[in-house]
Amino acid sequence: MHQVVVLAYDGVIPFDLSVPVEVFGRARRADGSPAYEVRVCAVTDEVRAGAVNIRVPHDLSAVAGADTVVVPGVADLDLAVPAAVLDAVATTPARLVSICTGAFVLAASGRLDGRRATTHWAAAPELARRHPTVTVDPDVLFVADGPVLTSAGAAAGLDLCLHVVRGDHGVAVAADTARSCVMPLERAGGQAQFIAYEPPAPAGDGLQPLLAWLAENLHRPLTLADIAAHAMMSTRSLSRHFRDQVGTTPMRWLNRQRIRRAQQLLERTHQPVERVGELVGFASPTAFRESFRHIVGIPPRAYRAAFPL
Repeated sequence: MHQVVVLAYDGVIPFDLSVPVEVFGRARRADGSPAYEVRVCAVTDEVRAGAVNIRVPHDLSAVAGADTVVVPGVADLDLAVPAAVLDAVATTPARLVSICTGAFVLAASGRLDGRRATTHWAAAPELARRHPTVTVDPDVLFVADGPVLTSAGAAAGLDLCLHVVRGDHGVAVAADTARSCVMPLERAGGQAQFIAYEPPAPAGDGLQPLLAWLAENLHRPLTLADIAAHAMMSTRSLSRHFRDQVGTTPMRWLNRQRIRRAQQLLERTHQPVERVGELVGFASPTAFRESFRHIVGIPPRAYRAAFPL
């Protein structure tokens, strides 16, 4: 039987630890037999996991017999992971799966070098900073790069584990497992729809006053020339300053801010979708829908359905 070994260590996030145990533990073949044997292992008999301590039944020798090794996330990214855990991850020939910030453990072991990966959107910039050889995609729910699979934060671990079940045993087994978990087999969109974008910083040097002005005028049909005129710059100078200080173009920044405001309106008001598009400065419903889908990954109506009032 396919053995799934879940690594536990001090600081592990309890939810991340429970997700693979539940999903793989609930998976059943067509004849009703278990699809996986799931084991939890650690360096010590007990690990600290947030508000609880967890007794662990197996030591790291369980990794030797694993077909799949799952690395859950850790709450404190600066907490040292035991060297024995890193060594086990670095040397196992098993398929590797990380949940949330478990990607940091894979990266620290060298198993993400040259690979594409994801993690919780809030931790994605730090993963990219610490491990520049890893191509970090912060917008997706999970990444499958050969035998190494990584998920975004929290509930995205469910999506990845169900994806693994589907690949191992087919759609029918995966669908039954998803129903048992009261979870859709596939979710629309990526984690881009859940990212909390920070508002412009308080007024000060550089472009901050301009960014604040733009955020207050999202409803206006602003052009690049309009923005440059307000900033008292040429369009070429404005674009150069934006690239240097913000990392994108003025219109792309403005478009993302409009979509973020639209997300807030869809989450918190009963305004019709077409009216939401008008309120954030889109000239037509079609332009709003296309831009929203491009940035968020799903249409505005589907996004609203995920946040019932």
